[in-house]
Amino acid sequence: MSDNNPVFVCGFSNWRESVSRLLDGAGLMAAIGEKRQILIKPNLVENLKPPITTPVGLVEAIIDFLQTRNKGLKIIVGEGTGSRDYATSHPFRELGYTEMADRCGIELIDLNEEPLRTMRKSECRRWPEMHLPEILFESFLLSVPVLKAHSLAGVTMTMKNMMGCAPPSHYEQGGHWKKASFHENIQEAVLDLNRYRTPDFTVLDATVGMQEAHLWGPTCNPPHRKLAASRDPVAIDVYGTDLLGRDWREIGHLAMAHGELGIGDPLKLVGV
Repeated sequence: MSDNNPVFVCGFSNWRESVSRLLDGAGLMAAIGEKRQILIKPNLVENLKPPITTPVGLVEAIIDFLQTRNKGLKIIVGEGTGSRDYATSHPFRELGYTEMADRCGIELIDLNEEPLRTMRKSECRRWPEMHLPEILFESFLLSVPVLKAHSLAGVTMTMKNMMGCAPPSHYEQGGHWKKASFHENIQEAVLDLNRYRTPDFTVLDATVGMQEAHLWGPTCNPPHRKLAASRDPVAIDVYGTDLLGRDWREIGHLAMAHGELGIGDPLKLVGV
């Protein structure tokens, strides 16, 4: 569990300037330490434009920051889309990630197709056995979710963003979505997933926000025009939940994760 790490917040002007200010202030390079491989995990749940998905400009600004600070880092962008209609290469291409990867000289991977590690935890009731891509455990994991409400989970930010890592070979189970088995007892499912692997660092895109649901409905009005970062996955999700005007204690996976995977209260905010 993180030691009540703060959430760093900055106003948004443009991707490059705001991301640089935020990540310097939040101490990303110190958090990475001696790690040499960074896996950036955006939210590309379907081939839909931001603010439903993570803007490619935000991810490129993070990559530029990392490459400027440490040219020796190996940077990978990985996602496993939830749509049954196409592979992750489709949103990568349509949402500008393929072109960005070529421009930045980084690798894109489909987490739905990666070699897996099988783990077991007796304390996990929903997922006593879990299958996740091996690369998650070989990398510093940097999650880049979008501020969104969710029709089933209440909110979807960094903890729920981890569902993109779950392989369809184990979690589709005949559903209309590649991760359909997570819809059963979704709060416990998200919590247990993060007990096996939760992000090492999060950059939350709160420049706009989805007010009522994750794939449809109104955006936040007015847009929040903020970026936030933290090492604490619970704290940053609580911060985002507050932005959406919801009580985080009523979001099951956050309430249960508080005190185990991070600290939601008291919430420490630092402006940068």
